[in-house]
Amino acid sequence: MISKRLVRYNRRFIMIQGEITKERMEGWKFDSSCEEGFHEIIAPGKADCEQEYIYRLNLSAGKSFDLETGKLEMDAVCIKGAADFSWDGYAGTCDKLDSFYVVSNMKVHITAKEDCIFYIAGAVDEGYGKPFFRKCDLTMPIGEIHQIHGSGVSQREVFMTIDPGTASSRLLVGLTWGGNGAWTSWPPHEHEKDLEEVYCYFDMDDPHFGLHLSYVEPGDTHGVVAHTVKSGTMILAPRGYHPTVAAPGTRNTYLWVLAAHSHKSRRYDLAVLDPKRAEMN
Repeated sequence: MISKRLVRYNRRFIMIQGEITKERMEGWKFDSSCEEGFHEIIAPGKADCEQEYIYRLNLSAGKSFDLETGKLEMDAVCIKGAADFSWDGYAGTCDKLDSFYVVSNMKVHITAKEDCIFYIAGAVDEGYGKPFFRKCDLTMPIGEIHQIHGSGVSQREVFMTIDPGTASSRLLVGLTWGGNGAWTSWPPHEHEKDLEEVYCYFDMDDPHFGLHLSYVEPGDTHGVVAHTVKSGTMILAPRGYHPTVAAPGTRNTYLWVLAAHSHKSRRYDLAVLDPKRAEMN
């Protein structure tokens, strides 16, 4: 069994202030580990963020892991395989794309039924949420949890693992599937005053790939940083606009994590469109 207690940070890092250069944006890309076990990918003090914690758990069939939340609320999404889990008398099974949400000071026992991968999002817990399990059901009617965004070459399907109507402290989390060779997060938007975001890509194994663009000035083309993305790539978006596009034959597929600067700004309607591209579709 693997066991790990999360590191607690004793001071607040203010890292997203200051000039945003191309060199700085190039540091927003992370390639998550495929090695067995629990891996911290993004965290304040390690990455250019204040609120986001992102982990990856890789378990071989039959292996177990104790997830200890410490000061964080967490949303764990199974992006490959299947696993049993339990906490405080509650037990369930995560098949691919299912998820569970837990709060601070909990321990979740996870046992892989087959080789599996979890992407795990975290943020400081303020005491608003309650643990729950969510089955990913893409036959669910379009509504608050299962959604269609955009139109034409930027239409995408979204499934919320933590939607605004479900209580949590700072997290809003969802899955997105773009179209073949199409754009997502279009028109470009930003929400830096209220929320940080991370895009965690999966189901895009070689030779499939996409591009995740980062820029800070409306309508900019010269200051754009293009990150190549595929399965396991994670892109931080603490500032600026962040549209994505897939190569032909590829659907950009990712878990997105919004972490609010406070519970008050945990809202899904705070995105500000790039005013020079808002009508481009």
